[in-house]
Amino acid sequence: MWDRIRKAGGKVAHTLRTEPRAEGGARPHNLFEAAAVYVTASAQDDQERADEAAGWVSPEALSFGVNELACRAVVALARERGQSPGTVARELLGLPAA
Repeated sequence: MWDRIRKAGGKVAHTLRTEPRAEGGARPHNLFEAAAVYVTASAQDDQERADEAAGWVSPEALSFGVNELACRAVVALARERGQSPGTVARELLGLPAA
């Protein structure tokens, strides 16, 4: 199931890429790179860096990337802990067990 979601996400990611190629042929930032920098900066309370990353892609693309990062993180933590993704997500958010 996750494989199908990843493949669909890759197709969406390709279509949501909004930043044109920079002058000099430099590689533009993609939505997953923007999401990783944005989330990391937010976790470190670095608003300037978060704002910079948010400017690399459209708000919709950033939202998709942050969502994909959250899903992957919860699944990875769940596997590491031997718990369900739902249990891990609730723990991370400080919610009571379902």
